[in-house]
Amino acid sequence: MTEVTDDRGRGAADSPEPLVRVAYERGITTVTLDSPHNRNALSARLVAGLHQALADAAADDATRAVVLTHTGNTFCAGADLSEATSGAAKDGPLGLARLLRALVELPKPVVARVTGHARAGGLGLLGACDIAAAGPDATFAFTEARLGLAPAVISMPLLPRLDARAAGRYYLTGERFGPAEAARIGLVTLAADDVDAGLAPVVEGLRKGSPQGLAESKKLVTAGVLAAFDRDTDALAEQSARLFGSAEAREGMTAFLERRAPAWAR
Repeated sequence: MTEVTDDRGRGAADSPEPLVRVAYERGITTVTLDSPHNRNALSARLVAGLHQALADAAADDATRAVVLTHTGNTFCAGADLSEATSGAAKDGPLGLARLLRALVELPKPVVARVTGHARAGGLGLLGACDIAAAGPDATFAFTEARLGLAPAVISMPLLPRLDARAAGRYYLTGERFGPAEAARIGLVTLAADDVDAGLAPVVEGLRKGSPQGLAESKKLVTAGVLAAFDRDTDALAEQSARLFGSAEAREGMTAFLERRAPAWAR
């Protein structure tokens, strides 16, 4: 198993514990988010590790597809709010946009395997994947509006795929919903009581694809999503950066970290 550690890709004994782990079996590269201390939040180090794992998979002729999964009970909690409130996040919204685009542009299909919670930016990862499967314990929520933020950058891979009325509801309310509703509105491809059994025919089908056939077929189904990135990246990254820097968002994020209601809560 290859371990992706940080943005330098070191594997030495003095390097930090890897936040992204990579394994390969019969044409499938499995990339596992493994940052339980912050619920697989999109810290700078996790994002760097994920970029490296995707680049390695793209360059691997034996890889037909990538499965993106997680350890623990959370797929991805979204932005690392500790970094956001401390100013430690290096690339911010543009960094997230680059990561989502890397998933969409990868010449190998990417399959999300979700058995836990996904929030905010974590839902952006799902939107950027080509296929997504959710198990019975998966839950989903767009929590940005409750923090003084908006699902700005993640809208690029999500809005072309989501039911418009459902996006209007869940973007605004922050309600939590389950895998059946996620499948109904287009957030995930399938919901299954046994997520691995549900994904088995999908994975076997991808193993039978030719590299060229998979890459060119993926281009057809992602063209609209990439058009949204071409058109909206700068404006939505600017909007997101402005919101993260606002006093209202600082109050929302601080309240969340302190486990209290924000000042505007009624």
